[in-house]
Amino acid sequence: MLLVLKILGGLFDLDWKKERLKELEQMMTAPDFWDDQNGAQKVINESNNLKEYISDFEEIEERYENMEVSYELVKEENDEELFHDLNKEMTSFLNDINAFELQLLLSEPYDANNAILELHPGAGGTESQDWASMLLRMYQRWAENKGFKVETLEYLPGEEAGVKSVTLLIKGHNAYGYLKAEKGVHRLVRISPFDSSGRRHTSFVSCDVTPEMTDDVDIDIKSEDLKIDTYRASGAGGQHVNTTDSAVRITHLPTNIIVTCQNERSQIKNREAALKMLKSKLYQLEIEKQQQELAEIRGEQKEIGWGSQIRSYVFHPYSMVKDHRTNTEVGNTQGVMDGDINPFIDAYLRSQVN
Repeated sequence: MLLVLKILGGLFDLDWKKERLKELEQMMTAPDFWDDQNGAQKVINESNNLKEYISDFEEIEERYENMEVSYELVKEENDEELFHDLNKEMTSFLNDINAFELQLLLSEPYDANNAILELHPGAGGTESQDWASMLLRMYQRWAENKGFKVETLEYLPGEEAGVKSVTLLIKGHNAYGYLKAEKGVHRLVRISPFDSSGRRHTSFVSCDVTPEMTDDVDIDIKSEDLKIDTYRASGAGGQHVNTTDSAVRITHLPTNIIVTCQNERSQIKNREAALKMLKSKLYQLEIEKQQQELAEIRGEQKEIGWGSQIRSYVFHPYSMVKDHRTNTEVGNTQGVMDGDINPFIDAYLRSQVN
């Protein structure tokens, strides 16, 4: 246990973080601190995150010291109730250490950013569109359990059931760092409720995740490269939806990337949000180009086609959810669909540093 704390202490670099926090606090006392409001907000956010990390680590150290005292007391008293309490605290402590260690792994650029998550059903009509709506609920539940806020930027309902496409903005510290583990194809095997013969069906939905880009990210978008269309928003929204061309669709002509936003009542705000989404996609495209070049240098090839799913959700003839990248398996399919996807995210993030 002491070894775990030492390892975490090394990863955490407590002394450096305390020094950095002092620097930030000095910056915030400067008379011209608020002259650059965007820069000031970045300093405040970094300061708040450091305070939270330092507080969490110091709490872990204090709990460890308390458990040492409890352990000595259990040895002296040989009390079964005290032993039970210590064992319960130990389990909770190890879970908290695991969660804290995972936070430390989220150190890549933009891991701390909000996440833009898109779901697109594959072939299969109503069946795959219903699967997309199930995944939508799963991610909404996961975000709620993490204390994150969820905004629907674009929603296109299916003709009979489910959704044809949906785009969410998930707001919270490290939202992208966690959800980047979900990028890929998700496969469902079940008895279809839409098949009167009760046959088993396989459905696919792609999940795309990008970080929300802030205004200070330098990605060059030329106005002549954009085609901007406005249209009336679809879905829930009251009378306003049917009377105002507030929804915005932006096409980036060089890459043919298309983004849409209909969340805001104002066309201007929808345009600003859509440009942020476009910036995020262009950033992701650049990252994928770099990864592809690196894979070519290494001689690596990714499997393409039916076998490219990252995770399978099997409801019939047995119940299991398996992540094919890490071989993580969970038998409680209902728990997963209720948002408990942390075991898969945890295993994926840890696999990236091994």
